[in-house]
Amino acid sequence: MLLSKGMKSLQLSLNDIIPKLKLRVPTVTAMAYSKARAKLRHTAFVELNDRAVVQTMYEDGDYQTLHGLRLLAVDGSKVQLPNSPTLAKEFGTMPYSTTQYAKHTEGEYTYALASVLYDVLNRIAIDAQFVSCKIYEPYVAESHLKHLQPTDLVIFDRGYASYRMMARVQLVGGQFLIRCPASSFVVVRDMFTGTDASDRTVEIKPNPVTRNNPDNKDLPASLLVRFIRVQLSTGEYEVLATSLLDTELYPYEIFKELYYYRWGVETFYGKLKTRLGLENFSGLSVEAVKQDFHVAVLLTGVETIFTEDAETHLGKQATKHKQKVNKAVSFSAIKQRAFELFMSRESSEQVLEQLTELFQKNPTLVRTDRSKRPRGTKVANKRLQFVLRKRKSLF
Repeated sequence: MLLSKGMKSLQLSLNDIIPKLKLRVPTVTAMAYSKARAKLRHTAFVELNDRAVVQTMYEDGDYQTLHGLRLLAVDGSKVQLPNSPTLAKEFGTMPYSTTQYAKHTEGEYTYALASVLYDVLNRIAIDAQFVSCKIYEPYVAESHLKHLQPTDLVIFDRGYASYRMMARVQLVGGQFLIRCPASSFVVVRDMFTGTDASDRTVEIKPNPVTRNNPDNKDLPASLLVRFIRVQLSTGEYEVLATSLLDTELYPYEIFKELYYYRWGVETFYGKLKTRLGLENFSGLSVEAVKQDFHVAVLLTGVETIFTEDAETHLGKQATKHKQKVNKAVSFSAIKQRAFELFMSRESSEQVLEQLTELFQKNPTLVRTDRSKRPRGTKVANKRLQFVLRKRKSLF
């Protein structure tokens, strides 16, 4: 039931799925379902993601890398929760203030913080956390680092740029690539002027606040870090910090492309919130919202595994525009066939063959020649009109 969660009410969804179970009762009430799900812990879906998705992807060693590295991205995102006292106490609230049609309103919404360690090439979430919105994002990110391997490159946005994060990644044996704001290090400020060298390797040390923090007593006294300045199409500069010091193995020219891959984790959150309707939670308890979050994470990985053959087939087609699996089709199909895939005694191989054929027949095109427009300002009224009149629920 959780794996096939859609936009319908609980009762309508139950009315759809109960006949497939061939029970002796004609129906199950939403209240009975809610009581039953309270006995199920969200960690079941964390373990399912680890076994059914992560292990499946990596167990045979046949997965995508770039320059010999597995590219991972870490990022967090605020997730709006139903406004209930129980959820507000567990996850915290954030204030809002808005003016629309000359009417000013303000108050608080309940939010959680989602954080993931995401493989941007193979499109799976290796680890996901769902915690209070009051927790500092980089501290949550550190909980992902235990999953790193020596050939992993973790890509961070500028909100994670710190001596502590760089040291933590290297302490567990991983590599990092972090976008740095001008205020982060002296060398970065100098490079933003555009007059200094574009590729520098320097020794950095923690500032007094970081050094005197008891939580940082295990950090090294200094780090050797390579700083790369790249120029964007707008003429602006970005400065990247990395632990990839070998200039022959990792020449200056590859880093702009490497950092661009971080965008994959942004599209991952797009799938969770739009394609899977994450914020349309099916319950008001702490356990219910955690179940819904980890189910959504699991489904993105399941979709990646199930569409892998179709993606490979479409990528080999000689067409004007590159083809890829249509996500509206794939997520909807997996929702409709969730029961047969996970619970039925019938052959899952036959179901997978049918799904692969469906994915190949309904591709979408990748048009790389579209002109890029500058990012517009978000207007509350435009967002409302999009949700009410244009956005289509596809899952």
